[in-house]
Amino acid sequence: MHFVTLTSDWNKNDYYTGAIKGKIYNSCENVKVVSISNTVKPFHVAEAAFIIRNSYAHFPPGSVHIIAVNSRPEPETKFLAAEINGHFFITSDNGILGLLGESDTTNVVQLEFPENNISSSFPALGIFCSAACSIIKGKELKALGKPFTDFRQQIPLRATLENNTITGTVIYIDSYGNAITNISRELFNRFGKKRPFKIFVQSKHYVVSRINQLYSETDAGDLLAMFNSVNLLEIAIRNGSASNLLNLNTDSTIRVEFTEKNNENKERKA
Repeated sequence: MHFVTLTSDWNKNDYYTGAIKGKIYNSCENVKVVSISNTVKPFHVAEAAFIIRNSYAHFPPGSVHIIAVNSRPEPETKFLAAEINGHFFITSDNGILGLLGESDTTNVVQLEFPENNISSSFPALGIFCSAACSIIKGKELKALGKPFTDFRQQIPLRATLENNTITGTVIYIDSYGNAITNISRELFNRFGKKRPFKIFVQSKHYVVSRINQLYSETDAGDLLAMFNSVNLLEIAIRNGSASNLLNLNTDSTIRVEFTEKNNENKERKA
């Protein structure tokens, strides 16, 4: 069984998803098409990258991942196929390849246009499906187009370090309204060195001074911080939406300030 995944910025009720699945099933044998997400915000490449980056590795090696996000059929748009960590990605040249966690991706080709007019208005159907089925049938990338090295690469937004502070950014809001940041567990532990800390949300309006292991360690309605399944710092409200209640969105700033243990003892005595 071969797997093709689909991630798009279409409305989940649009006919586009059904057309893609039908086209692939009609063109390939022994294949399963799985929708990862068809509700990415329109043209939001960073959101799509976060979803795919934390999903694709759980599929079998050799899986093909169609990324139909910001794939507008404009004359200057290039369409690409790339191999990363044994998986294949088909996408527009919109910067997403650099956001998938592999900045040194080199096995990339620019896809050739098939001899039909479907691609002029619906490239995911006219170009992406054809490329996906060709890969499934065993064709190498070099047979699908010319090598392409000048592809756009967006750089993932990194947390910054200054004095005793990590300044991070909310990069994703999940379906529960939890705000996921770009502060990793590894960075928190390496920089923090087990020192006391305070996490400031929305400037200094809301403060958290502990890391939960489980959501249930906090009372319903209370603010909490924890490292989630992808080891990123997450700000949440138990049984509530941190995004809505704290007015958090992507690009909101989260600060972690560490203090020396001696300083904290002095503050307590004072």
